[in-house]
Amino acid sequence: MKARLPQGMGKGSSGNMNQMLKQAQQMQNKITALQEDLEQREFSASVGGGAVDITINGKREVLSLSIKPEVVDPDDVEMLQDLVMSAFNEAVHNLDEVSDAEMSELTGGVSFPGLV
Repeated sequence: MKARLPQGMGKGSSGNMNQMLKQAQQMQNKITALQEDLEQREFSASVGGGAVDITINGKREVLSLSIKPEVVDPDDVEMLQDLVMSAFNEAVHNLDEVSDAEMSELTGGVSFPGLV
């Protein structure tokens, strides 16, 4: 006895699967390219009215840090620490916003856990 497959489940379905795999690979290549591009970009933030400026790259590495001399008070080190942390966090936030927006545009709004 010969088994019958439902209509559309014969030879044509492997072609559809191959097409889906090809599209998935293309999407993965685009995502990888976007991630590499983001890693090369620079993201900056300034806090305290320009008292502290910081620039990071897409890998979240600090590239530059500028502190105005007038905010360096030996009696208030905590304020300077807060300004530096705030500047860094704002730069990371800027990176995340750009990354999320561009990834959403690339994927059509579909979220892929673990990416960027």
